[in-house]
Amino acid sequence: MEILLDTHILLWFVKGDARLPVPRREMIINPSNHILVSLASLWEIAIKTSLGKLDIPASLDLLVPVEMDFLNTTLAHILLVQALPFHHKDPFDRMLIAQALTEDIHIMTDDPNFPPYRVKLI
Repeated sequence: MEILLDTHILLWFVKGDARLPVPRREMIINPSNHILVSLASLWEIAIKTSLGKLDIPASLDLLVPVEMDFLNTTLAHILLVQALPFHHKDPFDRMLIAQALTEDIHIMTDDPNFPPYRVKLI
């Protein structure tokens, strides 16, 4: 299964945070799953760390485990962001939602704002 990690899920995973339930952690480390990290998530983390709102356990270029792949932002993703209804306004969430919908992949999140977009959730 292809799974796009929401930013907070990525951070919980790399920090070993107990808020990430064991079944989800097992899904992430299961080699039969293809785990993706959006470049939009790294952009969000970069902004928050530069503002002093977030501490990360490694430099940004080393944060994502090598077993995970990056999901680039495409014009199709951007066009869908423009067309999405405004259930909420977080631009990073909207990009992840657009990417998951465009690529027809699941997104792992605890964000209560995602279900109205009818994206495949874990």
